[in-house]
Amino acid sequence: MLVTRAVAKKLTVGTAESLTAGMVAAVLAQVPGASAVLQGGVIAYQNKVKEKLLGVSPVLLTRNGAVDPHVASEMALGACAAVGARVGISTTGVAGPEPHQGKPVGQVFVGVALDGVARAREFHFVGDRESIRNQATEAALMMLLESIEESREQNL
Repeated sequence: MLVTRAVAKKLTVGTAESLTAGMVAAVLAQVPGASAVLQGGVIAYQNKVKEKLLGVSPVLLTRNGAVDPHVASEMALGACAAVGARVGISTTGVAGPEPHQGKPVGQVFVGVALDGVARAREFHFVGDRESIRNQATEAALMMLLESIEESREQNL
């Protein structure tokens, strides 16, 4: 349904993934017709990649760490810029098994950008590493669908 709705609204999608490491893009690509929507993605596990490929502020990363709503928003905007998409979706968080940069296991931020406007939502997932990554992927796809539903078709 997500791909069908995006095609109908002439939307293109880019991903910027940290803790999910490409899972969001992989799930999208499983759907027939995804090539009309999915432009590409960036796996940005390291902060240097977030900075260089997605344009995330190094000051923000130093001050707040990678697990942060503003970082998620900048990653989503960076995904749009990196692959030329109208919609960007990003994931950043702690899958575990240990806390990271003072953030607890299961804390995840998903960012979404549409036409240059970004927002992020915080989630707290429970489970092992695989379960947290799967839950984050599902949350990202849910937010992506919400953004597609809220968008307007662009006149080309």
